[in-house]
Amino acid sequence: MEPDMSHPISSQPQSSGYSSQSSTWNTEVMDCMDDMGICLCGTFIPCYLMCKVSKDFGECFCLPLLPGTFLALRTAMRERWRIEGSICNDFLCMCLCGNCVLCQMARELKRRH
Repeated sequence: MEPDMSHPISSQPQSSGYSSQSSTWNTEVMDCMDDMGICLCGTFIPCYLMCKVSKDFGECFCLPLLPGTFLALRTAMRERWRIEGSICNDFLCMCLCGNCVLCQMARELKRRH
């Protein structure tokens, strides 16, 4: 018996979960004043904010206390939400203005959840 070809498939099934389209960060790195609570926390108690970002992202809260893992967390965030960028750009931003990058990540999580 031959398959019925009178009704060809016109669309592929869509995966659930991650978007296939790229996006951008909802705020820029230097938009720290957009959320004063996050800004103050990132300025005066950044270790707490790093741990909160990690926990809110679904990772172990103490992950950022290990060397290099906060860069990996930012890269994972970009990958999950298909945010344009590169690990090189992430590294440079974190070296030049780490607290601002931390605040950007916290704002992103707040807006996406």
